Amino acid sequence: MRIYDIAFYAIVFFLIGILSASFKINFLIIILAVVLTAAVFLFFGYFNIITKQGNKSDVKLFWLTSLSLFIIVGALYYSMDDERSKNINIVFDKKINFEGLVIKNPEQGNQQKLTIKFQKPYSGRVLVKLKSYPSFNYGDLIKFEGTVKKPEDGSYVNYLAKDRIFGVSDYPKAEFISSGNGSKIKSSLFSLKEKTISGFQKVLPAENAAFLAGITLGERAEFSKDFKDAMSKSGTTHLVALSGYNIAVLVMAVSYILSSFAPRRLVFWLTVFIILGFVAMTGAEASVVRAAIMGGIILLAKRTNRLYSFRNAIAVAAFLMVLENPKVLSFDIGFQLSFMALLGIVYLQPALQKFFRFSEESGFLSWRENLLTTLSAQLAVFPLLILYFGKFSLISLLSNILIICVIPLTMSLGFILGFLSFISYEISLIFGWFVNLFLSYETFIIKFLGGLNILQINSFGISLAVVYYIILIGFVINYNKKV
Repeated sequence: MRIYDIAFYAIVFFLIGILSASFKINFLIIILAVVLTAAVFLFFGYFNIITKQGNKSDVKLFWLTSLSLFIIVGALYYSMDDERSKNINIVFDKKINFEGLVIKNPEQGNQQKLTIKFQKPYSGRVLVKLKSYPSFNYGDLIKFEGTVKKPEDGSYVNYLAKDRIFGVSDYPKAEFISSGNGSKIKSSLFSLKEKTISGFQKVLPAENAAFLAGITLGERAEFSKDFKDAMSKSGTTHLVALSGYNIAVLVMAVSYILSSFAPRRLVFWLTVFIILGFVAMTGAEASVVRAAIMGGIILLAKRTNRLYSFRNAIAVAAFLMVLENPKVLSFDIGFQLSFMALLGIVYLQPALQKFFRFSEESGFLSWRENLLTTLSAQLAVFPLLILYFGKFSLISLLSNILIICVIPLTMSLGFILGFLSFISYEISLIFGWFVNLFLSYETFIIKFLGGLNILQINSFGISLAVVYYIILIGFVINYNKKV
């Protein structure tokens, strides 16, 4: 077996171990399952040698026998990480005074949500909810008086646990102590993000400025409730969840600009640093981290003139993210949706192209490519959307086809507008009028189709989801074999 195949299967088995442990499956049962799995691989390997005198597939089976042990490694890694993360000192259900450091950029909206790291004598992280004003920032040290409670809802517990958060404090008294206690680099990046959004707001209508901030920087604080509902009903909420689009547009723009005056090696490293800065500035959401890792792998492959494998790149991206935080695999919805959508685009899209007998040409305004991309991503994630959010709009296929064809251009123009806002208000105002034409079209489609409120699926059980994905995998295998 080739080295990249060994690495791929080792990662897959490691992730299976992580997943098994996250479901609280008894460790002895996991070991028994691994032994049985290894025995099956070993049996078929020897059986094929006896009946067929051996071939390459037999060697692969013997390798899988050994690599299946990585399931145990993954389970152990999750268990050790789980124990480390629970090493906290928090007083629950009692009114206390405590100091906390804001360690993430606060979520702003109708209320503030601050991720707080306790200062001594306490330790651990807690989510603090406050009124919108006075507002606090990353790196602020704050004195609180209130009660910290354990989250009761199971799904909410898991949602917070993925961020190492084990308590919630609702509207305690808050007194500002000092600022600038966090990373200077992070503070500068968050400040850059806020100034860019402010630049959008100065030259664009409020709703369009909010939408542009969403698709370029993942910022959703300024969305009205009606617009959020329209995005949900039209199936376009994912447009403001940072993804490979953002990274791809950023990489192309940066590479194009830098390559005009800098040597190739310098362009590579500067692009990597800019990607890392963008990830940090936008809050390091699962989708953009995944896209950044894969983008880095692509850049590295080009830099070293090596072949690039989507399969291994996806596996490595998942492995690195899970290695940093094992809980994202089971409890981070963004992580799951991001990877499932990507798998749909990479593997399901070619099968759909053969099924519909589409030509290689993308068509007018790339309608064929947009249709296949949208359909493959939607088919890959819609059971998850129903399981997590309770509904899925079939109208989303139409809305995404109508919008996605102009989103990359809008994003590119948005990044340019953000840059111009630091140079000249007058120039950004003129350029903003042009960008606003695309934004007005996109927001109109979202509100119009979202207002129809038709063709919604509201129920899809776990068993049905499993059957659905088995059928989908069979479809992919069948059509991808065809030439």
